Amino acid sequence: MHSDPLEDIGTLADHPRYDTDPAARAAACTDRSGYMPDSPPDAVLRCHTVDEVRAALRLAHAEGISVVPRGAGTGLAAGSSATAGQVVVDVSAMNQILHIDDVEMLAVVQPGVLNAEVNAAVADAGLFYAPDPASTAICSIGGNIATNAGGMWCAKYGVTRESVLSLLVALPDGGLVRTGRNTIKGVTGYDLNALFIGSEGTLGIVVEATLRLRPKPARTETAAAYFADVEAAGRAASAITAARIQPSILELIDGPTLEAIDLATGTAHRAQGGAFLLAQTDGYGAHLELEEIIRAIAPYATEVHQATDELEAQALVQARRDAIPSLEQLGRVSIGDIAVPRNRLAEAFTGLERIAERTGVRIFSVAHAADGNLHPMIVVEPDESITTGPAKVALGEMFHLARDLGGTLTGEHGVGLLKREWVREELGDTSLELQQRIKQAFDPRGILNPGKAL
Repeated sequence: MHSDPLEDIGTLADHPRYDTDPAARAAACTDRSGYMPDSPPDAVLRCHTVDEVRAALRLAHAEGISVVPRGAGTGLAAGSSATAGQVVVDVSAMNQILHIDDVEMLAVVQPGVLNAEVNAAVADAGLFYAPDPASTAICSIGGNIATNAGGMWCAKYGVTRESVLSLLVALPDGGLVRTGRNTIKGVTGYDLNALFIGSEGTLGIVVEATLRLRPKPARTETAAAYFADVEAAGRAASAITAARIQPSILELIDGPTLEAIDLATGTAHRAQGGAFLLAQTDGYGAHLELEEIIRAIAPYATEVHQATDELEAQALVQARRDAIPSLEQLGRVSIGDIAVPRNRLAEAFTGLERIAERTGVRIFSVAHAADGNLHPMIVVEPDESITTGPAKVALGEMFHLARDLGGTLTGEHGVGLLKREWVREELGDTSLELQQRIKQAFDPRGILNPGKAL
C-alpha cells in the first residue's frame, strides 16, 4: 500500500526532481515525429519512484499546471511534445524489471524498461514479449502502452493491448488505480486496462505493467520476395490474406525506401526489384506455412528467396528495421500511420505515389502488410516544416486516402498533436464528445497531456 507521496512538498517547483536546466528542457521538448514546439517546457521532472510521480501529479493538479508524460521519447506523433507553460514528467529512469514468472508466463516491469530489454530478460526461459515495434531497441514499455504500439509480430500475436494483463496507473490528482488482473481471462467491471492502453498519456501515467509473455516458437522460417513495383507487392500481400495463411511477420517496403536502406547500409535490395516483401512463419508447421505463402505470392513476384539459416533470416528482418534510421540520414522525417482493409493495400500504395506527385513531397512507404497498416514517411530538409506547406497538405491527403479506402487515420502511432485536426472527421461528433467526457471524468482540471489525442 502506497502512503501519501512526499507530503511535505509545498509546490510543484519544490519537487526534488524539478529541473529547469535549459539543456534538460530542450532535450525533453519533443519526440521522433519531426515536430518542434515553439519553446521548451518550463521544467523536467525525471522521476525515479511511484511516489515521486504521484507527488508531481498531486501538486500539478492542485496548482492547475499542465503535465506532459514522457518515456524514451521515441513517439512518432508528437504525443510527448511539450512547450512553455508545461512540465514534463519523465519516467524513463523507472527502468527495472520487477518480476518474471516463467510458469504463468508474465513479467512485471516499470514503464521505462525498453521493449528489447524485456525480450532479453525472458529469452533464457524460452519466452518472448510479442509487441515488436521497429524501434524495439530504443522504445519503452510505457510509451508502447500509451500508443497501443504494434510492430512486426502483430501480424500473428496482436498489438500491445493483447499483451498487457494489468497496469498500475498514477491518476491526474496523484491517486493510484490498478487495472486488469494477472489471469488471462477476467471480465469483472469495465475494461479500464484497455481504456488506458492507447490513451496517449491523457488519462494517467503508467508506473507499472504486467505483461503477457508467450512461448518462443519451436521453429521459424523466413522468405523475401521482390516485385516489379509496389502495386504488385501489395497484391501479393493481399493474396496471402485471401489464402487464409497466418504469417508471424509480413512486411512490405517500397522502392524509394529500399534505395535509402541500400545507401545507408551497403545492401543491394533495390537492384533486385521495385518493392520488397518479407514473410516469416513460426511454430511446428512453419515450413509448411511458408511453402503456402511462397505459392500465393509467386504469380506476382519477380524473385522469391528463402533464407537458409538464422543469420540470413536476421539480415532480411534487419532490412525492415533499418528503414526509418536510413531515411533519417536524408533529412527530417515525418512518419505517417494509416491503416486500410488488407485487400486494398495495392490501392493505398499507388494512392501514396499519386500524392507524392501532386504535392512534390518525397514519400517513402513501408507497411505491416498482414494488418493493412502503412507507414508513409515524408522526408523534408532539416530546416523545413512538416506542419505547414506541402508536407502538411500531403499528411492531410494521406488521411483522406485511407478514409476513402475504408481505413483510419492511425493504426498504432496515435494522434498526438500531428493528426488532431482530422479526429472529428473520423470519429464523428457523438463519439468524440463521449470520449471528451471520459477525459473529463479522469482529469477534471485538464492538466494531463493537454491538446493531445482528442
